[in-house]
Amino acid sequence: MSRQADSPTGNRLDPWIDSYAARTRGLTASSVRALFAVASRPEVVSLAGGMPFVSALPVDAMADTVARVIRDRGAVALQYGSGQGDVTLREQILDVMKPVGISAHADDIVITAGSQLALDLVVRVFCDPGDVVLAEAPTYITALGVFSSYQCEVEHVAMDAEGLSPNALRETIAAIKAQGKRAKILYTIPSFHNPAGVTQSQERRTEILQIAQSEGILVLEDDPYGLLGFDGTVPQAIRAQDGEGVIYLGTFSKTIAAGLRVGWAVAPHGVREKLVLANETATLCPSNFAQLTISDYLQTQPWLEQVEVFRGLYRTRRDALLESLATMMPSGTRWTVPSGGFYSWVTLPGGLDAGAMLPRAVSALVAYVPGTGFFADGQGRESLRLSYCYPEPDRIREGVRRLAAVVKAESEIAATFGSPRAAVERDGLGAPTPDLA
Repeated sequence: MSRQADSPTGNRLDPWIDSYAARTRGLTASSVRALFAVASRPEVVSLAGGMPFVSALPVDAMADTVARVIRDRGAVALQYGSGQGDVTLREQILDVMKPVGISAHADDIVITAGSQLALDLVVRVFCDPGDVVLAEAPTYITALGVFSSYQCEVEHVAMDAEGLSPNALRETIAAIKAQGKRAKILYTIPSFHNPAGVTQSQERRTEILQIAQSEGILVLEDDPYGLLGFDGTVPQAIRAQDGEGVIYLGTFSKTIAAGLRVGWAVAPHGVREKLVLANETATLCPSNFAQLTISDYLQTQPWLEQVEVFRGLYRTRRDALLESLATMMPSGTRWTVPSGGFYSWVTLPGGLDAGAMLPRAVSALVAYVPGTGFFADGQGRESLRLSYCYPEPDRIREGVRRLAAVVKAESEIAATFGSPRAAVERDGLGAPTPDLA
């Protein structure tokens, strides 16, 4: 007998719908993933996904690395490994983190299947359902998915041109306390922020850390882009100032290859032990093959020179984006000027709704990520994220040309008939209907 016949409340689409855990109710497909099927079509200029330009890697050198790993260490590379990760790679990661000012021990490091898993493990170890997590407004879209999956309550902290605002952080903490709650984690991306494209000053990092220390809040520092500053300057990590109150997340996805899925966490000793146990529960062990491939690459290739290649490549593409925005976008459009990383945050003129505009943009063969996906509370309707890391500069210029045409057309419609969002707010109609959206 089928499950559907046994289930009194299931449906034809999913007969197991009543069996899922409560924590799955907040899980939704991200705007980024939903776009990939359309944005990958060759005729669409995708300014959406943050895919590193791995074609700039020395492919022959990578092929030699993989062949050498299999030939010389195949019995280890293809076997189970440690739940904490390969000790040689952990020692090499110490050198990788020196530019951001982190001094640690190899035993402080836990290697994971990408830093996304490290983020998941930290939240799993620290957060019970209902616990409060502080996150910048906006914040990394898939971090919100992690917080939701563990049923955390996300409280956003306002940002400005220098990233997370210390004054806003104090105010948010005070408001949470007034509700009888306590924040457990402050999640921040201080360098070349995803999606906002801004960077915290060193003075601000110190102030934010001092606030967190005084309130007993763990800082979770996510740093995928720290080595990708366009002027060669490497911001010093918050973790460089405090080895006990900060967990630092790093990854090789942006500086070597995303497909190898190798990231890491640097944590205080007690936390490190919990993360190793959680890592073993989640994946048993990170891939030995991927770890040894990264390790051999670091040992045999001029990896810092390759990082410099990526810096120059992304700087050129950033410039193409900013020049195009300045010359093509209609008056009133605003955007951030990133000094590194992959993204610029764009705010549309006249209260236009980036989510409602997206179908017209895709029809015009350009894709972006609407801003609401980067908030837990529905903010960001008038904003969008543009990624410049993957398309060639001429494709970026063409993408902005197409986007500017869509924005201009939407602005003309709004000027003639009024924007749906404005009408909703004016008439008190609540959320827009599908027709209005």
